[in-house]
Amino acid sequence: MAGSAAAILDFSEPKVGALIRARRRQLGLTLEEICQAAGISKGYLSQVERDQATPTLGTLAQIARSLDVGMDYFIATPSLEDSLTRADERPKFSVDGSSMIYERIAADFAGNILSSFVMHVPDGYRSETVSHEGEEILYVLEGTITQSLDDEEIEMKAGDSLHFRGNRPHAWRNHSGRPAKLLWTGTLPLFRGRAASAGVTAMPAPGVAAVPAPGVTTITKKTSKKFKQEENDS
Repeated sequence: MAGSAAAILDFSEPKVGALIRARRRQLGLTLEEICQAAGISKGYLSQVERDQATPTLGTLAQIARSLDVGMDYFIATPSLEDSLTRADERPKFSVDGSSMIYERIAADFAGNILSSFVMHVPDGYRSETVSHEGEEILYVLEGTITQSLDDEEIEMKAGDSLHFRGNRPHAWRNHSGRPAKLLWTGTLPLFRGRAASAGVTAMPAPGVAAVPAPGVTTITKKTSKKFKQEENDS
């Protein structure tokens, strides 16, 4: 899984880190201010901005909210208006620069509060430690992961589940030697940014380009020459 995922991902510039840094500077915010709002460490966000680390989807949502933009500022995901998804037809996507692959299974309708994904986790993957609002449920479909919750390490195998409050520091990793597949469900508002929830249209991204691949769509953000020049001058 790890090898095939790496082969299909597009690493066009600017990546997520460059977009985060540009938006943060545009708003005049410090690393500390973003980290406090997003529930992550300054050191980790610094790595993300330098494209030395790629956040999970949940952490990227927290960062997006702290920057007053929607998730579509960074990535585009399949929009599901119908409640039924078929296993062999569900589109897959990933965050640019990450080996994680997601399948979105939660539908879009007025008032919905749940987000849910099937996550394909390659061997060797380690998430960042994060805390946030809401709650999460993890259910292991295939393979084995190690979940850290507060100071506890929990090994979870196929069929195991875990339900916890998001404000407890948590992270997980796959060091089992083979891929794992998880069902993640939570109330973390992944696609309902702070600006959108306030009735304000989120700032649009400079551009979006889809990179077709067999079964997986990776979305990256590409900006105008002016934007690139501003990044080079920073």
